[in-house]
Amino acid sequence: MARGLHGYDNLLNPCNPRSLKITNFALQLTTAMKKYLFLPFLVLAVTACTSTRNTIKNIDDNAVMPALTKEKTFVITEVSSDKNYGFDQDYPINLGFMPYQSAEINVKRYFGALSGPNGEKLTYNKVDSCCPFPSKRTDMGAGILDIYEVKWDGLTEPKRIYINLYEKGKILAPIGFGIKK
Repeated sequence: MARGLHGYDNLLNPCNPRSLKITNFALQLTTAMKKYLFLPFLVLAVTACTSTRNTIKNIDDNAVMPALTKEKTFVITEVSSDKNYGFDQDYPINLGFMPYQSAEINVKRYFGALSGPNGEKLTYNKVDSCCPFPSKRTDMGAGILDIYEVKWDGLTEPKRIYINLYEKGKILAPIGFGIKK
């Protein structure tokens, strides 16, 4: 009698004792895999949930958008006394005064109002996004911070500023920056 599949066809026969051993081994392997895959999945799920915990400390839903100058930049009148303001992900500059889709203009308005400590002209560019947090101001229920690198003549190392386009807060100049006159 000719054997198909090089003699392995009989291993798939449920009446064959060897077939039952292979099936039992496969079930044990599947159970073991579930145990070993469950733990990493659990760790991932817990980590993912905690990464969207709101740690932003300076949100103020009652903050009012600053007035605009004739150059269409914000009127900023104060330098922050908090060394973390703008430099720490928990204390970003909160520019969420408009719907997110049009809020990018506030970045231009904000940096356009600032200077270096001695009136130097700033250059800035977005370098990264990070730090998801829950937000009621988005359809997805979460926002992210944008990170900008800011430079001016004479600065040895660029400053990294965290910007939040979803939530509102008092608008100040970070420590070490000037306000354009």
